[in-house]
Amino acid sequence: MRKSTKQILVKLFPVRPPLYADKYLNKFVWHLEDENKVFLTFDDGPTPIITEKVLEILDKFKIKSTFFCLGRNVDKYPEIYNEIIRRGHVVGNHTYSHLNGWKTKYKEYVNDVELAANHIKSNLFRPPYGKIKPFQLRNVYKQYKIIMWDVLSGDFSKNIDNETCLNNVIKYTSSGSIIVFHDSVKASDNLFYALPRAIEYLLNKGYKFDKING
Repeated sequence: MRKSTKQILVKLFPVRPPLYADKYLNKFVWHLEDENKVFLTFDDGPTPIITEKVLEILDKFKIKSTFFCLGRNVDKYPEIYNEIIRRGHVVGNHTYSHLNGWKTKYKEYVNDVELAANHIKSNLFRPPYGKIKPFQLRNVYKQYKIIMWDVLSGDFSKNIDNETCLNNVIKYTSSGSIIVFHDSVKASDNLFYALPRAIEYLLNKGYKFDKING
């Protein structure tokens, strides 16, 4: 059964969703209404070796995905960023410095997003940690479609093992789900175990994979 946006918020913020959540719910994309399609997304790259191996896995299964890139990493590794695009995937802005919006002043946050935009040509945006304040949101929303998620693999966490990461994906994914992995060194162990197995499982369930268009 499709999870409602409020159910997703309760899962992400189990104590209490942000006070502004109801007002701004329609500014976020939590899932997409596509029958039998799911959408893999990757945060925090591009990262040498890690992103390149992810691209090989996606090529193996002949599927396209969406990469929410950090401006500082694109600045360092433009050749990997260009390879993501060359292989037909979509890119999105994930800020330049991976700022936590709840802990960052308005102007600093907006400037960081704009700095990333100098390197990442996209109208898709995902706030790091899923955290963004109302005033930041009002500015970012003018230029971007804000892509959240309804399935978090948890690959970045050192508190979960490979199987738990995999189960997080296969248990909660349904039609239209936006799934989050991370093409980072920290996530790599869980990522490379769970990603190909999750893809195989979901393909066998009849799902098709697609990228998110702006």
